[in-house]
Amino acid sequence: MLDAARTATGLLAVSRDLAMQMAAMGMDEDKITLHYTGLDRDRFRPLEHTQLRRQLAGELGFAMPDNAPLLACVGALIERKGQAIAIRALKEIPGARLVLIGKGEDESTLRALAASEGLESRVFFAGSLDHDVMPLILSAADVMVLPTANEGLANAWVEALACGTPVVTCDVGGARELISCDTAGRLVERNPQAVAAGVNAVLNASPPREAVAALTEAFSWDANAASLAAHYEALLAG
Repeated sequence: MLDAARTATGLLAVSRDLAMQMAAMGMDEDKITLHYTGLDRDRFRPLEHTQLRRQLAGELGFAMPDNAPLLACVGALIERKGQAIAIRALKEIPGARLVLIGKGEDESTLRALAASEGLESRVFFAGSLDHDVMPLILSAADVMVLPTANEGLANAWVEALACGTPVVTCDVGGARELISCDTAGRLVERNPQAVAAGVNAVLNASPPREAVAALTEAFSWDANAASLAAHYEALLAG
């Protein structure tokens, strides 16, 4: 990696945190340009359809009552993503339902955990979903929770915020660059009690969905492509 960085004309980082890690490894800081991920803003936006949860419940076969908190967790079912922590946190979030979106090697372990904790009826394993369904679930959810141990800048954070859904996650990677105020959600320690406290704090003071979505206005494929083109042009001109 260092050899490639030395011979490269320019380097890209998807978060400031990653740029600092690259520099700490010995890469030339002057070569590094911050380049956030893109987002389809026509697809990922707040959807206010009043029957959204009922529609999803019918399609997925999982109860999503309008009067119960709905949490969404997006990520591969692996230890690093922290779904086990999210499941255990449910005990301290009254009535909440949790939808796990993704597949992975930990699925059987997580199913056993939900059963042993008496939470089987409140946890739904959605598996891999069509990308068109993702904005529906994120818009229907009250909170996107991801107690992850390590990230660069997770697409799931950006997509949830763009749908108007606050995020409760850990202070890793570029999380602080997105979850920079209470409107965006909460940064918490990586344990069930802290995750539950963060989720409850959001639920007790839910921000307007349009205000949450506005935090990602700079994230679009148009902006992403324009900045990338400008980066390449500068490299060629230099």
